[in-house]
Amino acid sequence: MTSTTDSANRLITPGFVDAHIHPDKTSWGSAWLSRKPAASLSDLISNDMATQLAYRDSVEHRMGALVEQAIANGTTAMRAHIDFGTRIGLKNIHAARSVAEKYRELLDLQVVAFPQFGLLTDPGSVELLEAALTEGADLVGGIDPVGLEHDLHGHLDVVFGLSQKHSRDIDIHVHDMGPEGLAELREIASRTKALGLRDRVTVGHAFAICEAASADLEHTLEALAEAGVWIATCALGPDPVPDLDLLEKHGVKLALGSDGVRDAWSPFGTGSMVDRMHLLSYRTGAITDAELRRCFEIATSGGARLLGIDRVLDFDPATATDYVQFDQPGIAQLVVDRPVPAAVVRGGHRVAAAGALLG
Repeated sequence: MTSTTDSANRLITPGFVDAHIHPDKTSWGSAWLSRKPAASLSDLISNDMATQLAYRDSVEHRMGALVEQAIANGTTAMRAHIDFGTRIGLKNIHAARSVAEKYRELLDLQVVAFPQFGLLTDPGSVELLEAALTEGADLVGGIDPVGLEHDLHGHLDVVFGLSQKHSRDIDIHVHDMGPEGLAELREIASRTKALGLRDRVTVGHAFAICEAASADLEHTLEALAEAGVWIATCALGPDPVPDLDLLEKHGVKLALGSDGVRDAWSPFGTGSMVDRMHLLSYRTGAITDAELRRCFEIATSGGARLLGIDRVLDFDPATATDYVQFDQPGIAQLVVDRPVPAAVVRGGHRVAAAGALLG
């Protein structure tokens, strides 16, 4: 059972899981951030670096403020992609681990060491990535092996090699589109299958599978499903979203995340997975109750399966000590109305009410 109503006709659901978020980049809890225009992914990354170097408030302050916002809105687990690089070192990784420890009673938080500013293209970053895995990161990250790194096999050799060496899961961004992007996804699937990493590799965004006209699309989806590769989508403003029916037909596993929240990339984002599941349903044309419920499931049990969060997977509203309470009559209307939770309960204790942390 994924939800029920209590004696007061309030909806009881499992916690939400943000499966892809960049909380170290956020300006949450700080002054308004005015953003520069960007015509390409490289421009966005360059703007991001300049913004991070200019922040006056620490990563701990900004990330902590966003984490509190997420918890108050019903998020009970999060996979955080945290930057490292030769210009910023591992300070973001260390800060994220500190935040994870501070809120460990309220939130399950996984840290991905994310090479936003390059891996092979930023000499010294391979060594930093390995160091990150011993200094606070849980997963090995990667980014656009072809589009940004210009070396598909070289990039994946490092990512999969460190995963094998340190027994860590992988979560890699792939923004590349078209036949090139699909080929990258198939190579990731091939390596995942060959190394026995089923359910341990995630691709974030995977925009190439959102292009319905691609000749190799169904072949790629079959390869991803056979290898057990997860896809994390974020239903961002102008970015493509996958065809949920098509992914379901092929058995491709899907989780949902916030991506960037009020950072150099975008002024938008609320840190609420209730808002995000609403956006996913809107962007994918959900109409029926079943389609709306599917978006709810992706935002809860889908992410929980990816992160291995048993308290969500084993949710039984009759006995649960971790749950979110809404003044709503049912799941479909919850997805459409996107209300603030009436209460968030963790370990049997109310930790938030009406969109604010308690205590």
